[in-house]
Amino acid sequence: MNLQRYFGTNLLHEAAPFTGSRFEHLAGGGDRQAVANVVTADDLIAVQTLSVRIPAQVALDLLEGDLGVRLSGLLSSVPFDIDMVEAETADLAEESSAHTAWRVLCDQPGVGWVTAGKLLARKRPRLLPVYDQVVRCVLGRPKSFWLDLHGALRTDNHALHRELTALRQSADVPATVSALRVCDVVLWMHHRTDHQQRSCIGA
Repeated sequence: MNLQRYFGTNLLHEAAPFTGSRFEHLAGGGDRQAVANVVTADDLIAVQTLSVRIPAQVALDLLEGDLGVRLSGLLSSVPFDIDMVEAETADLAEESSAHTAWRVLCDQPGVGWVTAGKLLARKRPRLLPVYDQVVRCVLGRPKSFWLDLHGALRTDNHALHRELTALRQSADVPATVSALRVCDVVLWMHHRTDHQQRSCIGA
């Protein structure tokens, strides 16, 4: 199973787990209460496990400068203790603090939408998803991924959310890995090889 391969929970598999398996757990996680509203050096290392890097000047500004202060103010208005399926649409809409934080990060030199989203997913792993070009390709480039995923998770009495948590359990992945992350890993592992080809064939 791809989920077991990624997180290294299949003891019969000799290959090491993917570095991204440490994304949410490194140094106790980015959403633990003591640091939930502050970007730390651990967060900057954590995003590197997902093959992105925040430029040094932006990293310094996040750790010591005005950018960090501004982002902390926005994060303080973003719930850290609920799953996306439990959130209100207002928590994810363009007017939300979460979306404003994403735009602020996207505006920084050398930080695109993928890196911005991964940093926010580190700070709010239950509420905000990891999202990159591979997953976007699988899903056909949705206009508003957060809102579309939120709607899908809540449809049919949260059926998709329950399916993702069941997959997590069957793969022996820790419960501290969110349903959102399970979704991301399943889609990414399914399509990553095809996507790396010169002409992506989609899902």
